[in-house]
Amino acid sequence: MPAFESFAPGGVAVVIGASGGIGAALVSRLNETDRFKTILGFSRSSPVAIDLADEASLERAAKAAAAEGEIRLVIDATGFLHQGGEGPEKTWRELDAQRLATAFAMNAIGPALIMKHVLPRLPRSGKTVFATLSARVGSIGDNRLGGWYGYRASKAALNQFVRTASVELARRAPEAICVALHPGTVDTQLSAPFAKQGLDLHSPDVAAADLLTVLDRLKADDTGGFFDWQGAAIPW
Repeated sequence: MPAFESFAPGGVAVVIGASGGIGAALVSRLNETDRFKTILGFSRSSPVAIDLADEASLERAAKAAAAEGEIRLVIDATGFLHQGGEGPEKTWRELDAQRLATAFAMNAIGPALIMKHVLPRLPRSGKTVFATLSARVGSIGDNRLGGWYGYRASKAALNQFVRTASVELARRAPEAICVALHPGTVDTQLSAPFAKQGLDLHSPDVAAADLLTVLDRLKADDTGGFFDWQGAAIPW
């Protein structure tokens, strides 16, 4: 685990989506460190409950985090791939307006509203990081297989929100970092129906440790970037 010496001591670390596989592992890993004064996890079942479709709940969570002290690290570990028996679209024949709207609401609009309420509350000086979990399949340049229309497009939209917000954030806080991260294929409920034999599957705990190592190594010049769990840049 990183020592997080790149962050000023005594700050607040926040994980949004803390009840999910990766989110819960991130909270657990962060609790093993002594760099942050307070570690907060927000989910539908947390004391300050959140719902990505309820902007007011996201604002309440941001206010609650800021009340604890300087927010130095925020990780949005939310994500939506499928529901019920409906998997990702394999062809344009499966495109459905409601399914697309849900994907964009959960994967792009929700995280964008988190940024709206979190980024203005970050300290103006010193290293602070906002990171959201994207996916390699959201890369337009890396799309060679097709399919998964809604998931791909909504994650690509999320990447654009991150890039755009990073430009505005840099004007307010030059040392702040706003990035999208690809955690790899992680053994969670989200990926379980699509796990293939021989796939490089990460446990949530290993994925969390890898992501936190990447965040500890990020510099201000990395803001607006899209990185995998090893810290390698991913094409847009």
